Amino acid sequence: MINIFKNKFKKEYAKSVAYFSMEFGIDQALKTYSGGLGYLAGSHMRSAHALNQNLMGIGILWKYGYYEQQRNTDNSLRVFFREQMYSFLEDTGIRFQISIKGRDVWVATYFLPSNVFNCAPMSFLTTDTDGNDEWARSISYHLYDKDAEMKVAQCMLLGIGGAKFLDKANLVPEIYHFNEAHAISAVYYLLSQNSDLKKLKEKLRFTTHTPEEAGNEKHSFGFLQSLGFFCGLNPAEVAQISGVKGDLFNHSLAALRVAKKANAVSKLHGEVSRDMWGHEEGICKIDHITNAQNRAYWVDSVLETNRLKGKGEAINERKKDLKSVLFKEVADQVGKIFDPNVLTIVWARRFAGYKRPELITKDLERFEKLISSGKVQIIWAGKPYPFDYGAIDTFNKLYYMSHLYKNMAVLTGYELKLSKMLKDGTDVWLNNPVVTREASGTSGMTAAMNGAINLSTYDGWVCEFSDDTNSFIVPVADGSDGYLRDKTDMNNILDMIENEIIPMYYEHPKKWNKMVLKSMNDVNEFFDSDRMADEYYKKMYNA
Repeated sequence: MINIFKNKFKKEYAKSVAYFSMEFGIDQALKTYSGGLGYLAGSHMRSAHALNQNLMGIGILWKYGYYEQQRNTDNSLRVFFREQMYSFLEDTGIRFQISIKGRDVWVATYFLPSNVFNCAPMSFLTTDTDGNDEWARSISYHLYDKDAEMKVAQCMLLGIGGAKFLDKANLVPEIYHFNEAHAISAVYYLLSQNSDLKKLKEKLRFTTHTPEEAGNEKHSFGFLQSLGFFCGLNPAEVAQISGVKGDLFNHSLAALRVAKKANAVSKLHGEVSRDMWGHEEGICKIDHITNAQNRAYWVDSVLETNRLKGKGEAINERKKDLKSVLFKEVADQVGKIFDPNVLTIVWARRFAGYKRPELITKDLERFEKLISSGKVQIIWAGKPYPFDYGAIDTFNKLYYMSHLYKNMAVLTGYELKLSKMLKDGTDVWLNNPVVTREASGTSGMTAAMNGAINLSTYDGWVCEFSDDTNSFIVPVADGSDGYLRDKTDMNNILDMIENEIIPMYYEHPKKWNKMVLKSMNDVNEFFDSDRMADEYYKKMYNA
């Protein structure tokens, strides 16, 4: 890879890596992310830059981003697509064609220098360029397009387009790292250029984020063939290499078979992944590297200064200032005045069924008793997938419910900026996914870095962090009956809020401050993405 960095690299970070991801949460100003996967990739890029690693990101320049979360006139959620324009991206001048569905599609490329957002150098691909008709241009319009054919075309743009760009730019890396299996088509492009699978395998790494087999993307082998996914390679050879069964192509299984090494994203997820894939023949070793977030980006500097000095009371005072900033946003969006002296609970992340955003409201009588006590303020925020109408309905129901209570708010516009504001301003970060369904999750890490205490089910990263001195952990419920599981988790969460959290916050402030400080110290180093980026070189790239 051409050295596009200003500095020389340390020996342990000298190997050149191209990191492929469908989304990157680099900065609020760059709308190339939807949620957790993008936040994670963004933090990885920031730490790679901070550690001066020889790594660059390969992504897609989404014309309309993910979507802007707005409200309709009746205050229901409005999905709004707006063209995004960026003067800080540089046109590389590199244009080339890839074949999709038998049609030649032009790809243009843009470069994000490291010094713009203090991240690793990034290259973004787009089909919204001269020479393409509307169908071809639209491939890079919407992150995670709802049309199956278009979504595969997007994966081909990332995989085939990304690998071809690296060839054209003379930036061929020593390692190709696929963050999820979206870019697996790159393997077939590379094999079409050089058929030595054994040599190629040495260069391939794969990160899986999916904790259950049903969640791994699958398509008809014939369907993918018709789109040109396999770059003209012999179908029988592709099927053998990729572990195709019948007509079913499993993207994650193919990645596990062609990569030299793979990793899950938490210790528990590693165990789940090895159990899930262990029966498959020809897969690589699956290690784990626990996800993390970039402390330098997320942490409030005043909170961090007081953490280092061990000043729990000063942290508490700063939290009240940060709550006031958040509460101005609450007032602006929903016309409610929250009190910085009242215990504040936030649930904020992608709205999805297994994350159970509405869980604590399911016993309406009990929830009403809690919210009417005057001892808590609760805020929800998060984006549903724009065509997940069940999740959108959940968001709208919570919003309409919030009209009944002056201390309940549901906010729109959940992107990096609002996420930071919520983590700065909350006392308790509520996280209640169905246990084993969350591969890692990272939002609670950055909340803890900013003086919030986690209230969480026992899943993902929490298993490596939490104990009764730094967080409130919900006992694991029997999962054999979904209704009873949800009811048990709901009751346990409400029990903790009523019987442990509220009394400690109001009656034992020194004990509360001690737990906050312990949480901040415990999350500090291991869950900083500098550790994660270092581990990727040690355990994946240099291995």
